[in-house]
Amino acid sequence: MDKRSAPDDAGLFGWVTGRERLCALMGAVTIAFSSILVRLSHASPSTAAIFRCAYALPVLGLLALLEDRRFGARSWRERRAGLAAGTFFAADLLLWHHSIADVGAGLSTVLANVQVVLVPLVAWAILAERPRRPVLAALPVSLGGVLLISGVLDHSPYGRDPTRGTLFGLGAGVAYVGFLLLLRRGGADLRRPAGPLFDATAVAALLCVGAGLVIGDAHLVPTWPGAGWLITLALSSQVLGWLLIGTSLPRLPAALTSVLLTVQPVGSVALAALIFGEAPSALQLLGVALVLAALLVAGRSGAALEDGVPAGEDLLDGRSSARLGMLGARPQLCDPAVDQPAGDREASA
Repeated sequence: MDKRSAPDDAGLFGWVTGRERLCALMGAVTIAFSSILVRLSHASPSTAAIFRCAYALPVLGLLALLEDRRFGARSWRERRAGLAAGTFFAADLLLWHHSIADVGAGLSTVLANVQVVLVPLVAWAILAERPRRPVLAALPVSLGGVLLISGVLDHSPYGRDPTRGTLFGLGAGVAYVGFLLLLRRGGADLRRPAGPLFDATAVAALLCVGAGLVIGDAHLVPTWPGAGWLITLALSSQVLGWLLIGTSLPRLPAALTSVLLTVQPVGSVALAALIFGEAPSALQLLGVALVLAALLVAGRSGAALEDGVPAGEDLLDGRSSARLGMLGARPQLCDPAVDQPAGDREASA
């Protein structure tokens, strides 16, 4: 029986059934606060990354243990992809936190979500799977938006160093693609989303400590009130937000998923303006609009195929990329393997 659909083995999150839209929306709103909480903590980029992961580990570890008790321990083969995903997640967090410092909480979140368009392009380069035309059309639109956000065409752009922040944000998006693709392999069983996330978070925590010590901005002794904001970040975005979205989006149609893609970046821009007074220039806001338009185009590219994906269709078409992209939420949070054909699921389980 398919692990994804067994009614009696729905896992610890079976209660999501029937509440998918509400849970997805709650998850998207939760992760919209990620960059806001990073700024409120006043922690260095490495420190924020370290404690975001470290404070989440006890809760994720307990959930993973409960999953193992219910479904049996995962094999090394099942765990190694999740562990490898942690290396990319560490890079993503460090780069994204630097982007937040340089270009603000709102714009950095928009930039990081460009990975929605990058996922199918990486699949094209690595797996020789040609993206659908809407995804290709979305690429120049998103790059135009990124150029405007960077401030290179602007006399008075918002941000301490918007050009550098844009490069950090794009780097975070690229790293997040690697994280998502590897987590897909480790999270093939939808009944147990916490286990692979625990593995990736543990590895990311260790690597962020090492990177922070090399960079020189790691502060390993928590101080208040910053520690309180980082605890909130860990428990909300890294645990609650990820698990809400990861267990709800696979049950929703792609058209709705593509709309939800915009909740987190739009929410982050609005919250950053309200809380910190972030005021991007007119050209930067135009860039935000272009990036969001690209997200919608890429996300909707597979919606027409919702009722009939041909056998052998790979995950990384436009539709599945939208679901992957929702994780770009920074911590982003769905199981990207949902669209994998049944035969392939059994082979990879």
